Amino acid sequence: MDKVEKPDLWHFEREAWDSGHQRVAGVDEAGRGPLAGPVVAAAVILPSDFDLDGIRDSKTLTPAQRETAYARIVERASAVGVGIVGPETVDRLNILQATFEAMRVALADMGAPFDFVLVDGSHPIPGLGADQLAVIDGDARSASVAAASIVAKVTRDCIMTELAKKFPGYGFEKHKGYGTEEHLRAIDERGVCSIHRRSFSPVARKVSGDCPQQELF
Repeated sequence: MDKVEKPDLWHFEREAWDSGHQRVAGVDEAGRGPLAGPVVAAAVILPSDFDLDGIRDSKTLTPAQRETAYARIVERASAVGVGIVGPETVDRLNILQATFEAMRVALADMGAPFDFVLVDGSHPIPGLGADQLAVIDGDARSASVAAASIVAKVTRDCIMTELAKKFPGYGFEKHKGYGTEEHLRAIDERGVCSIHRRSFSPVARKVSGDCPQQELF
């Protein structure tokens, strides 16, 4: 059986370094698709000698693996930043623009200079004012983007677990706001609460104002 080659996760970073850039940040988000909760972005700058064992697309890791990788990234990365944009902003801007805003906030939150950005997806971040490259499936192809995907996912999961305590009965701690059967059934039974994205179907069809409106973000 032929041996499957692992992707070179330093490829895009190395190209940026070879072109003269020194502080290469990877950026990714979590939470574009859910019906509730924030969209969370993370920005990470990794040192070139960072051990990539266990660092890959967060969607391919178990929760325990993500937690372990998250702790190591936060401890050993050159810089880490997080951007959180709440559901009201998602509704006001649309999810793509809200995602870009979260990414800009994450880069600023690093509190460290960067001179090149690798962005997961097909679109560069508008108005960034820095060299950047959009990489489709970047979380599976770039070390720093994979690290950012892990930080964003772990951060958002923690937020949704905490929000489940404020809004019991929706199961946010389980499905993290995605449109599962359990979540849709809870919306039918309980109505829409203040962390639901009212511009997202089927939430838009079920807006009832049954839950207390709290400013959470």
